[in-house]
Amino acid sequence: MNPDQAEPYLGPSSERQWERNTLEKLVFATLNEQRSARRWKLFFRFLWLGLILALAWWIYTSESVVSSVSAPHTAMVEIKGEIASGAEANAQSVITSLRSAFEDSGAQAVVLLINSPGGSPVQAGIINDEITRLRQLHDKPVYAVVEETCASAAYYIAAAADSIYVDKASLIGSIGVLMNGFGFTGLMEKIGVERRLLIAGENKAMLDPFSPQDEEQQAYVQAMLTQIHNQFIEVVIKGRGSRLKQNEDTFSGLIWSGQQSIELGLADGLGSLDYVAREIVKAENIVDYTQRENLGLRLAKRFGSSIGEGIYLAARSAGFQLR
Repeated sequence: MNPDQAEPYLGPSSERQWERNTLEKLVFATLNEQRSARRWKLFFRFLWLGLILALAWWIYTSESVVSSVSAPHTAMVEIKGEIASGAEANAQSVITSLRSAFEDSGAQAVVLLINSPGGSPVQAGIINDEITRLRQLHDKPVYAVVEETCASAAYYIAAAADSIYVDKASLIGSIGVLMNGFGFTGLMEKIGVERRLLIAGENKAMLDPFSPQDEEQQAYVQAMLTQIHNQFIEVVIKGRGSRLKQNEDTFSGLIWSGQQSIELGLADGLGSLDYVAREIVKAENIVDYTQRENLGLRLAKRFGSSIGEGIYLAARSAGFQLR
């Protein structure tokens, strides 16, 4: 080899500089690939979010079509599960559904399809009052149709209907009020636990499970429950009128089969939703006005956490700090 054509020797320091430059290029190339992958991942997540929102809007607009139904039909509002402010059967949702049903000119009657063991007397009372108001305002009949159970607060609502129809094996009644809890004072003594409780207001710790029961406080709570029970009784008597065959067990909290409830005047006859629509309302077409959380919103909530994670990663890759 010609010495004049040989590569010049750069020395140890130049070799280290070359290696450093090469490593830096590899590191930056890797970082760029990771950032690119994150951007694509974020893009597809936003794409999914857009599709979900579009689906939610389509379902929402589809469900809202019932408000424009004008052909003769039976309007149905479902009351299912626990009746409580945070549950599916809460006063706000049920009342919104009822108003839509009553306001539709094509609705010949409103049917409450009930399958509930009860719940809040406050929520039930609000719904009962609104049914009474809407029925008088729009002059439309209201029927309650019971599937498996219509007990306690659910029967409080059903009492506002013109007629109640049940299955012979339905569970009806439980006209009563309860408040329950636990007491751990004996257990605490056995295991050597000392209760340290500071209060301002002598009744602030009323019914505290770690303190002995106070007779005066217990009597106070019992009087309150009795008052609420009497309110329930008044609603049932007003709703059922002369059809109710009262005896010593009627308002004791007992439940009865559907067949027994008819004999006691708590219900009017045997019948399903289809039967009532066909034979009583004379409008076989049933339109569901029940307000429910639509599929799109449920999917959006499910994917919400992953979308949030994607936004966080994108912000980090762009150099932002989320605090």
